[in-house]
Amino acid sequence: MPKMKTKAAAKKRFAFTGTGKIKRKHAYHSHILTKKETTQKRNLDHTALVSRDDEPRVKRMLLH
Repeated sequence: MPKMKTKAAAKKRFAFTGTGKIKRKHAYHSHILTKKETTQKRNLDHTALVSRDDEPRVKRMLLH
């Protein structure tokens, strides 16, 4: 049986922390930024963690 492939889209979007949690980026920070407040854009710039309920799904996509 061949090896299972990692989902390329997930590989680009998620990263593991040193403790095994999964980092993600915030949405709404790629375009149409002129109408958004500076505070909102600054807060969206930081990374967030994937929620506990979504972790198994993301790990299965990454085959970790």
